[in-house]
Amino acid sequence: MTDPVEVTPQGTRRAIMRDWVPEVPVALEYNGLSYAVMMASPQDLEDFSIGFALSEGLAASAAECTDIAIAEVDQGWIVRTALSGLGVERLTERVRTRVAESSCGLCGIENLAEVARALPPVASHPPIEPAAIFAALHALPGHQPLSGKTGAAHAAAWVAEDGTIGCAREDVGRHNAMDKLIGAMARTGRTLSPGFILSTARCSYEIVEKAVRGGATTLVCVSLPTSMAVERARGAGLSLWALARSDSVLQVC
Repeated sequence: MTDPVEVTPQGTRRAIMRDWVPEVPVALEYNGLSYAVMMASPQDLEDFSIGFALSEGLAASAAECTDIAIAEVDQGWIVRTALSGLGVERLTERVRTRVAESSCGLCGIENLAEVARALPPVASHPPIEPAAIFAALHALPGHQPLSGKTGAAHAAAWVAEDGTIGCAREDVGRHNAMDKLIGAMARTGRTLSPGFILSTARCSYEIVEKAVRGGATTLVCVSLPTSMAVERARGAGLSLWALARSDSVLQVC
């Protein structure tokens, strides 16, 4: 396989070496049931499985996720996790619904109702200092080895109130990076508040929902939020900051 060729507006061409961000199918299985196949970067998969279960509402705590087994297969990776608690019932129902889905339209109605369901309210919290955001933005590249190597990975980081980054996770997928961070924090008994999440992802409603369900009280994103992201954040009481740059940041709610 030949190296990629860089072409300039002047027409010059030169072969260069590039590292590609890893992206492989990762099958998440809970209690022997196949729940989802995600395109992800195959590191921190234990964190990924726990964080995904928490943000999907399949588990209430990391303690309900046990016996995690990770296996590389020809087609990708499989992560098998044993679940306990009330989420088992939700798991069985969601898998049953997915298997039964057809073009009847009823499943679409159910999914719309799921999206519209109110998020749990976040805990009362004081506003963060903008200086903490700028400090975290300055430090973030030092916690992004995959992005530094490829230029193509998202990051999600937990930041203490003083702007110190305490944990960071990367992935080719923005949702996956959030799940990995949530799982890493939960697995080590740490909470997402006080402090805040700093995400390089597009601020969609899913990123807001994962932050809330993960226990965060404040979310900072480098991009602007969607209208639904703002609506969901305001409804839950999540403090949302966006368009975070080295010289400015937008306080949304």
